[in-house]
Amino acid sequence: MVEATGAALAPVDILMVGVGGQGIILASRILAHAARAAGYDIKVSEIHGMAQRGGSVVTQVRLGERVYSPLIPEGQADIILAFEQLEALRWLEYLKGGGTIIVSSQIILPVPVLAGSARYPENIITHLSRRVHTLVVDALGKALECGNARAANAVLLGALARQMPIPLSSWLNAIEACVPARYLEVNRAAFQSGYAL
Repeated sequence: MVEATGAALAPVDILMVGVGGQGIILASRILAHAARAAGYDIKVSEIHGMAQRGGSVVTQVRLGERVYSPLIPEGQADIILAFEQLEALRWLEYLKGGGTIIVSSQIILPVPVLAGSARYPENIITHLSRRVHTLVVDALGKALECGNARAANAVLLGALARQMPIPLSSWLNAIEACVPARYLEVNRAAFQSGYAL
């Protein structure tokens, strides 16, 4: 768990990675909203790539007393929140020594694998666990239990929130502020499911 030290707000660098359609941008907005309410300065950088076609989506979120750059240098992320296994592996070098990776157990096959021109790597979770502190989350399964597969991002956000020095009330207020009313109940339930892990 990342903890605040003294009166100053300890800096926290979070890399969110996944593929288009997984709700990564919404998750980063909720994180930024919750962090701002807790007194953090925040910088966010988003890379969408071919998001509409299932391509990589990467969001870098930097929090601290004062943050000057939105970009996280390689090897400096405190936490990687990975919405898909292969994306976790691709971005692993951005995690600092002693950092944590929170990874969804979900596998989404990229186009080259579907086309038969590439193979999806085997045993990604085992590989991650041998190298870094790894928390594996059945985000899709938990989201389905809450009533909507698209709430997997909220489950992962709940698991992230447990690692962060931000009050639970700030997270819940951020969800209410950022999520459309018709999806609010399922997202709240999914977030709480992840937070309880």
